[in-house]
Amino acid sequence: MSVAARWTAVVMVVFVALGTAFWLELRDEPAPAPGVAQSTVRDHRDADTPEALAGPRARADLAPCPGPKAGPEPGALRGITLDCAGDGTPVDVAAALAGRTVVLNLWAYWCGPCADELPALAEYQRRVGDDVLVLTVHQDENEAAALVRLAELGVHLPTLQDGRRLIAAALKVPNVMPATVVLDPDGSVAGILPRSFVSADEIAAAVDEKISSSR
Repeated sequence: MSVAARWTAVVMVVFVALGTAFWLELRDEPAPAPGVAQSTVRDHRDADTPEALAGPRARADLAPCPGPKAGPEPGALRGITLDCAGDGTPVDVAAALAGRTVVLNLWAYWCGPCADELPALAEYQRRVGDDVLVLTVHQDENEAAALVRLAELGVHLPTLQDGRRLIAAALKVPNVMPATVVLDPDGSVAGILPRSFVSADEIAAAVDEKISSSR
């Protein structure tokens, strides 16, 4: 073999080795969601540390998020764990909603109709008591702003922090806010309401219709 041929072979071996090492390094990296930069996929901002959120959480004084309960889980929500905005504890969403009639309200701190609707949801929860669980889901990474908005509104409903909008994606909720999802105790979706409400009466009528039609 000529000197040139030997050098060509050496270069090819080095090239293949480097390419293999590069592939092995990349294959363990999670792929970003289509059309979304990987660095933007997160539930809350870097600034929203437990220390930074302590004051806003105290002022918001939110009700505790539900814990696990026996009963059928909403299958679409299995594997989703989110922080409870009230205290930062992780919540296994499917286990927490198992065996309950649930009204999930998807909102964001910057959404005007959401701010109008949240007090009506709180009034609806006061009326129905333990028969229905009203759980709000904040769909923006700015968790501190959500807590400030809830404190301003005087709304103390339990809230999940879902900056990645995992719940909306799992339940195939249209990309609008606010949106409300009604879950039956058997874990099925009784209805999706991609609209805003202005009163507890409106909410009750819409939720009752979905619950009745699913039985």
